[in-house]
Amino acid sequence: MNTLIDRIDHIVLTVTDIEITTQFYEKAFGFEREFFRGPEGQPRHALLFGQLKINLQDRNTETPTKARIPTIGSGDFCLIASVPLDDFIKHLEAQQIPIDVGPVSRRGALGPIRSVYLRDPDGNLVEVAEYV
Repeated sequence: MNTLIDRIDHIVLTVTDIEITTQFYEKAFGFEREFFRGPEGQPRHALLFGQLKINLQDRNTETPTKARIPTIGSGDFCLIASVPLDDFIKHLEAQQIPIDVGPVSRRGALGPIRSVYLRDPDGNLVEVAEYV
């Protein structure tokens, strides 16, 4: 049977402070903020990049479609850089954003990658990689 899924559209992070998280992702990755209303009219926040987004919620976000146990700091995901990884590393250094690990060799969905790992304000692990 062929896969029934094409791609990931968005992920959701539960965070302590939506504004602090938004500022970090703008500074570290150049993401754009989005404000929208959920199905019941509740305010929602997201970070846009390329054809994807990260929705942000805090413990008080009201939505009928929420993880059973939303946990701050449990995110762990990989982003593919749109620039050479060495340029991204220089950007992080200029922004004084520390790298936890890397660069290191890993295996991505399409083959070998070279990665660095960093943490957002809540401790979510963000891997940024380039294919080699």
